[in-house]
Amino acid sequence: MTTSAHLPAESAPASPERETVTDRLVLANARYAAEFTDPGMDARPVLKVAVVACMDARLDLHAALGLELGDCHTIRNAGGVVTDDTIRSLTISQRALGTRSVILIHHTGCGLENLTEDFRHELEDEVGQRPAWAVEAFRDVDQDVRQSMQRVRTNPFLPHRDDVRGFVFDVHTGLLREINPAS
Repeated sequence: MTTSAHLPAESAPASPERETVTDRLVLANARYAAEFTDPGMDARPVLKVAVVACMDARLDLHAALGLELGDCHTIRNAGGVVTDDTIRSLTISQRALGTRSVILIHHTGCGLENLTEDFRHELEDEVGQRPAWAVEAFRDVDQDVRQSMQRVRTNPFLPHRDDVRGFVFDVHTGLLREINPAS
């Protein structure tokens, strides 16, 4: 699948007479806005669900889950791990915007399976400052989904912790595989 902002792989860095990726995205937005009609929606998701997933560009969550605009809150980060910022977003989603269910989606072939916390040390060596955040790398995607489910289910800021389910998305087949939290 390509987008209207797709750049050929051989594109060189932008020069003053060449468009950047951001320029193409802004132009795509102008075309989108020209056809846009305000759907009159509220920020509260219709299905009262928040989806936490990896930021991997291969995951088209709305298509994979049969979702439409306004159905869910989508929270994405590297690995789809439940971090403090994820808890912040889920807390706002539940307490201020009415969500009741949480779906966690990791995926096969995740880049975090190839990193370690050494990444932080390498950054510190390069820039002279260690990041305040953890890499949250993992070797076992199923176990990391379990850990993320546990982080949601035990967080005191989240009032709705009964309907929390975790999955691994297969990037080659498009199928979700549910993870048993107890295994």
